[in-house]
Amino acid sequence: MDWRELALCRYEDPDLFFPIGTLTSGPALIQTDEAKAVCRRCPAMRRCLAWALTTDPVEGIWGGTTEGERRAIRRSTAERSRSPV
Repeated sequence: MDWRELALCRYEDPDLFFPIGTLTSGPALIQTDEAKAVCRRCPAMRRCLAWALTTDPVEGIWGGTTEGERRAIRRSTAERSRSPV
């Protein structure tokens, strides 16, 4: 079964996961928090995040993360892979 078939976001308004405006204040912050709340309950969250880290969607909440949070995860992963063991 494809992880998208398990995703709780299928039952939500897609716009919820694509906040407009700055994600640090105002309506976009509230919308981001609401989208992440859906993600936290979702059985597909980890697979969704893995997909987002691989395909690099520029916008939206994927796997409970914002674009900036995914960039930070990728950067951290890249730094760890360059570190001597």
